[in-house]
Amino acid sequence: MKEKRKQEDQINIGILIRELRKEKNLTQAQLAQLLSTTQDTISLWELGKSLPDIVTVIKLSKIFGVSSDYLLNLEA
Repeated sequence: MKEKRKQEDQINIGILIRELRKEKNLTQAQLAQLLSTTQDTISLWELGKSLPDIVTVIKLSKIFGVSSDYLLNLEA
């Protein structure tokens, strides 16, 4: 059950990252450059295959103008 929840969280944050990135008209490569990471890393997040670390979540929230709680699906 715990493993399924983790997979769902990865998919949810990945979907949010993709949607917010597109709203800002950023490519994966452009977002990667802003975060000092690679396009492959962005792709893995968006596909739900990995998760950004907490420092990166904070950077993403600033780039997208949303709270980190929103990205982590913690807002009520």
